[in-house]
Amino acid sequence: MRGAVRRGIAVMRERETGTGRATRTTAPTARPVESGVRIEYTPNLDGDPDPGEVVWTWVPFEDDPTLGKDRPVVVIGRHGPLLSGVALTSKHHDGSVEVGAGSWDPRNRPSYAKVDRLLDLDPDAVRREGAVLTRRRFDAVVEAVSRLHNVHR
Repeated sequence: MRGAVRRGIAVMRERETGTGRATRTTAPTARPVESGVRIEYTPNLDGDPDPGEVVWTWVPFEDDPTLGKDRPVVVIGRHGPLLSGVALTSKHHDGSVEVGAGSWDPRNRPSYAKVDRLLDLDPDAVRREGAVLTRRRFDAVVEAVSRLHNVHR
């Protein structure tokens, strides 16, 4: 019973309108990164996810990594064969970085990068490309990420 309550609380904490339902998975396609991300800005809207792009992929909740939902993510670099990025949200949080509005949000709301949580992404699990983040906004996100995580430029 306590597990069900914990999962319910996790869903409500992470709830954000317009981003889809929470779903459960046994093998998360995005995971927190320890260190060693190589930063690069190489956007290319060719159907494949690249650093510098905002993409949509399944992102696990912090409270329960088997539970998560589809979210926009700014890809900031590579970690071996994986991509690394930070999730976007329409809610401002302490320490988040404003990246403005873009085509990744159907309601064109301002978005904020949650730089406190760096994620590794399976490129094959990315659902779609959303847009290219401008170099200026990309650099602001990377600067904030580099203050909290071990990344290489």
